[in-house]
Amino acid sequence: MNGASREALAAARERLDALTDATSVDAGALADELAAVTALLDREVSLRRVLTDPAQSGEAKADLVQRLLGGQIGGETADLVSGMVRARWSQSRDLVDALEELADTADLTAAQRAGTLDDVEDELFRFGRIVSSNTGLRAALTDRKATASAKGELLRSLLGGRAASATERLVTRLVTAPRGRSLEAGLESLSKLAADRRDRMVAVVTSAVPLSDVQKQRLGAALAKLYGRRMHLNLEVDPAVVGGIRVQVGDEVINGSLADRIEDAERRLAG
Repeated sequence: MNGASREALAAARERLDALTDATSVDAGALADELAAVTALLDREVSLRRVLTDPAQSGEAKADLVQRLLGGQIGGETADLVSGMVRARWSQSRDLVDALEELADTADLTAAQRAGTLDDVEDELFRFGRIVSSNTGLRAALTDRKATASAKGELLRSLLGGRAASATERLVTRLVTAPRGRSLEAGLESLSKLAADRRDRMVAVVTSAVPLSDVQKQRLGAALAKLYGRRMHLNLEVDPAVVGGIRVQVGDEVINGSLADRIEDAERRLAG
């Protein structure tokens, strides 16, 4: 997003945070309702265009939201959506993208309240790795001819009872309503949102052998100091990384032995 849409999304994020700070608000129910509005506006192009038409007043668009949705979604959700349509959007589709992000964020907030956010982060990462290594599974989950219910049933058989409820909900929405995204891109986006809930960056760490708890703590602390943010480590073991380690943070890749990289980081911080 750019320009007006970026500003509108930032304001919507703030309103969502303020709303979910109230423990009386059911973040999971809010996520479901935001997802339903996302699906509606993704399907109804003409309605989406009306709600983002700069020639229409913000109040008129907000009134339309209340008339159409007020009796079908909770008051908090209706007020949140009304605030969003009062804003200016560079493209009509940006509104739908923003609603989808807020729905995902609300689910992650519910997981945070339940104390399962770390599990959700790890499960999203592991699920992504499973999909990338299993072409048959990926084909089944991305088959355009398969119905949403069939894909949902497949995901229930894979994740039901084995993953946090928020993980299952997030992945199911992504798979059944990808909205033009690849499965990999969608999972990466969800992982970043999950990390943002903790104000952390994600580091993908690949090592030849599993790291000890002490090594993980030292690496996480060194990376957090280098980047100035808390760091969540997604750990992979690859024997091809002989005697070394590979760390990727965003687009930056750090290669080298674990001991050398930690010592170098500590020297840089000390100097």
